[in-house]
Amino acid sequence: MRIAGRREEDFEINVISLIDVMLTLLMFFVMTTTFVQHSSMKVTLPEASSSEQSRDDQALVLLVDAEGRFYIDNNEVLNPGVETLKDAIVRVAGDDRARPVVLRADARTQHQAVITAMDALGQLGFDRLSLATMPSKAPEQR
Repeated sequence: MRIAGRREEDFEINVISLIDVMLTLLMFFVMTTTFVQHSSMKVTLPEASSSEQSRDDQALVLLVDAEGRFYIDNNEVLNPGVETLKDAIVRVAGDDRARPVVLRADARTQHQAVITAMDALGQLGFDRLSLATMPSKAPEQR
């Protein structure tokens, strides 16, 4: 026996509120995540017997690989000339000439590439330059 006014309704799951909650959580995690940049270029730093270590997280990192290519904060400078290098440094550093600069040159880099980087920094007025080295493995003999 069937009653005329009743009919079986289709069961339906409403997922709109679930999507709203998931997007809100996604936005929360994206906004609160700290992005850590590690140097993606691997260079073999030259060794030095002295080990003065000063690490400044606000320092501008200028990397020179073994082939003489320049990287500023992990972005490659395509034309390795002095003027192009100066333009790239100005784009990253802005007008802050008091900002410390760390020059990370591979131990096999030609001397001219390091001098080119130092020349570009000197022409722009940077005077706080550090050369990154690795501590020597052999104990110091006196």
